[in-house]
Amino acid sequence: MAAARRRALRDGDRQIDTAHLLHSLLEHDPQVCALFDGPQLARLLGYLVQRSIGYGLRWRGGVEDSGALPVVGMEALPVEGLSPSAAVALERAGVRAVRRDGGPARGADLLAAIADDPRARAVEVLTRAGVDVPVLRTRLGDGPQEPAGERGAHGSSR
Repeated sequence: MAAARRRALRDGDRQIDTAHLLHSLLEHDPQVCALFDGPQLARLLGYLVQRSIGYGLRWRGGVEDSGALPVVGMEALPVEGLSPSAAVALERAGVRAVRRDGGPARGADLLAAIADDPRARAVEVLTRAGVDVPVLRTRLGDGPQEPAGERGAHGSSR
């Protein structure tokens, strides 16, 4: 969360959205990175970096909304500083972790929650980078996440 918060502030965004969360996961969680092959990971980071320097995908000024919660205006955000989609993703990641083993949410839990929201900005980034999001969701599943070392060769999502 701290990295996503810093990224949002650095980007001049009023809130942390799912693209900020995805960017932070890719920077700090090797198990999440292992879910993507090399070219996909490079394209993902490319889109996210372009956004952070003001090019490419732009969403500034709008509220990212998953549709899971009613949004009237910025004052209606469920968690201060988070887009509604990001807040829902964080909540769902926690629920997923409780179902898994009761421990804290992992990066893969958050990625699964983000990928389950077709309106999330991060899903748009994933799609544009050539990630087959339904396949990614299937790989993430609802069960325990296997350690990165036990995945198939290259950790490809295809």
